[in-house]
Amino acid sequence: MSKVYKAVISVADRFVPGALRPMWDHPAGPKTIFFWAPACKWSLVIAGLGDLNRPVENLSMTQSASLAATGLVWSRYSLVIIPKNYSLFAVNVFVALTSSYQILRAYRYHKELEAKKGKE
Repeated sequence: MSKVYKAVISVADRFVPGALRPMWDHPAGPKTIFFWAPACKWSLVIAGLGDLNRPVENLSMTQSASLAATGLVWSRYSLVIIPKNYSLFAVNVFVALTSSYQILRAYRYHKELEAKKGKE
């Protein structure tokens, strides 16, 4: 796989315009895993946004909590590594935010259920 990837990059190298060259050659640019890992991780954010329409009783608090925690941990990590990876930071902030919102929704739902049971 590495040989195939290097061959694709060497071909693509010829077509990158001069204006995009600094981003292309950056230590966290498209030639490295530091670019592709955060790019793929946006699928978690998209899934989290899709879950906003999910009925609140079907949300998993443990899953949302683990996603929020990993989002926070990796956000911090992305700013202390060299090179700093701002795309990794951004995606992890969004993972933490969408998951935290789901936790808030589930928490409010459970509090509402408890209040209804207390009135009965």
